[in-house]
Amino acid sequence: MSWLVLLLSGVLEALWAISLGKSEGFSRPTPTATFFVALVLSMAGLAYAMLSGDESFSVVKVLLLVGIVGCVIGLKVLH
Repeated sequence: MSWLVLLLSGVLEALWAISLGKSEGFSRPTPTATFFVALVLSMAGLAYAMLSGDESFSVVKVLLLVGIVGCVIGLKVLH
């Protein structure tokens, strides 16, 4: 079930990203409303999938995730 929620959250991520572009600075009501609804549902789905998953905790996994986040931040800073 967690993987299905995660997949749906990914689709909602794409939807809110598209809606954000079409909202023209939040001046168009329909894309703006779609953006906020998709954003909230996507974040809620991601949180649910993370909290209810069968993934076990380990220090190595946490360090690898921190490494990924650090690399993304580093790429953004250097760009």
